[in-house]
Amino acid sequence: MEVLYETFLSLADQPKLLIMWAIGGLLIFLAIKKEMEPSLLLPMGFGAILVNLPESGAKNVIDALFQVGIEYHELFPLILFIGIGAMIDFEPLLTNPKLMFFGAAAQFGIFFTLGMASLLGFAPNDAASIAIIGAADGPTAIFVAQMLKSSYLPAIMVAAYSYMALVPLVQPPIIKLCTTKAERKIKMAYKGKKVSKTTKILFPIVVTIIVGMIAPDSVALIGFLMFGNLIRECGVLNSLSETAQNVLANLITIFLGITIASKMTANEFLQPQTLLIMGLGLVAFIFDTFGGIMLAKFMNLFTKKNKINPMIGAAGISAFPMSARVVHKLGLEEDNQNFLLMHSIGVNVSGQIASVIAGGLILAFYS
Repeated sequence: MEVLYETFLSLADQPKLLIMWAIGGLLIFLAIKKEMEPSLLLPMGFGAILVNLPESGAKNVIDALFQVGIEYHELFPLILFIGIGAMIDFEPLLTNPKLMFFGAAAQFGIFFTLGMASLLGFAPNDAASIAIIGAADGPTAIFVAQMLKSSYLPAIMVAAYSYMALVPLVQPPIIKLCTTKAERKIKMAYKGKKVSKTTKILFPIVVTIIVGMIAPDSVALIGFLMFGNLIRECGVLNSLSETAQNVLANLITIFLGITIASKMTANEFLQPQTLLIMGLGLVAFIFDTFGGIMLAKFMNLFTKKNKINPMIGAAGISAFPMSARVVHKLGLEEDNQNFLLMHSIGVNVSGQIASVIAGGLILAFYS
């Protein structure tokens, strides 16, 4: 009893610990009750509580995971990209390559936020790391922030994965604000041309070579992503592909979530800059969505037939496949016969590639 009494007295003197417990509880609530990326937010939330217990014996273990999985070699984000690559079907993009433009346009928020963060006084490496939150791609954000030795890695990691989970809440109001009801009702026929197996096999190899020549610093990211896709498409490694998509991806996601929590200690996380970084991440996210939509609206000015539904441009962020589902759902809300899933999936996977290229370009300029 005396030990418990002393512990409660200690907590009374450290309200920051209670705040971190509340943040951990909120992440667990969102994971279980709202089903927002539970495989990630649940370990993040529980890990935040673990590392903020007085004299926590778990802190050293989680720190060791962080050092091995993120700090020294960025292993967890890279291995996770193999699983993500194995999940992605590039056929919708290959049947309509112009969708790649929307993925590129949806990276606008990254560079807009880079300028804002610089104006607010963040060091160049920190500003660049904060900006990449707009990709809505956790592994890329972690990889870039760690490579640039950002001082705000904890806030960047939490912001990147939080906005990935909050895509269904954040994107719909932005999309509705940027489009008219008539635009949201535009139907797009899906021609579904058959893509040859040879094309599917060559695509990840060619993309890796091209991106490697344009942005050499992104080779690790794009290479692991495309290797995962090659496993999927080669046709001779089906069991390995299934393992990468399920067991590997889920296992690394759990480890990544609880490892991120190693940097969610009260002293590191509860800083005024944390709220500012969360706000800048939201700005990047909003302007990425805005950029994709505006490109579609611009292209429609020069198109008389077969107009583009501007909502698919919003799927150009890297949050795969959440953003594509959001766009498809909004299309059905306006017209129950308006099926946009295949188009939005094509844009979404192009955004996955574009975000990695954007990360590589930032590394090239600021590393």
